[in-house]
Amino acid sequence: MKSYRKELWFETSRRRELINITREVEACLRESGISEGLVLVNAMHISASVFINDDESGLHADLETWLEKLAPEKPHTQYAHNKGEDNADAHLKRTIMGREVVVAVTGGNLDFGPWEQIFYGEFDGMRRKRVLVKIIGD
Repeated sequence: MKSYRKELWFETSRRRELINITREVEACLRESGISEGLVLVNAMHISASVFINDDESGLHADLETWLEKLAPEKPHTQYAHNKGEDNADAHLKRTIMGREVVVAVTGGNLDFGPWEQIFYGEFDGMRRKRVLVKIIGD
């Protein structure tokens, strides 16, 4: 069994942003030389997420609206965590959206269902953060 590890780095220009990282993960899979196995993709920061969904702008707007209703950014004073910080909402949004995804690798390709894509969800951006890609298999 082979193992491959790579870090992908992101720095968003906005506090919250969704980035399709499917192509970057596919490039990692090609670099790994693994044709059958599993790929793990996980956010290495507690105010960011990795998840799978459709790459459709209306859905992305709906996700932003939904997350903001569940964990509104402001007022900052509504959160006990925000004593000297202002990102409690980002931690909650990450909890809702999840830390990682695992995707099967079959025939050297990510084994997706229709419309599935991998996204990096940034909820407290404008600084460098990383995503881990770990691939195991043959």
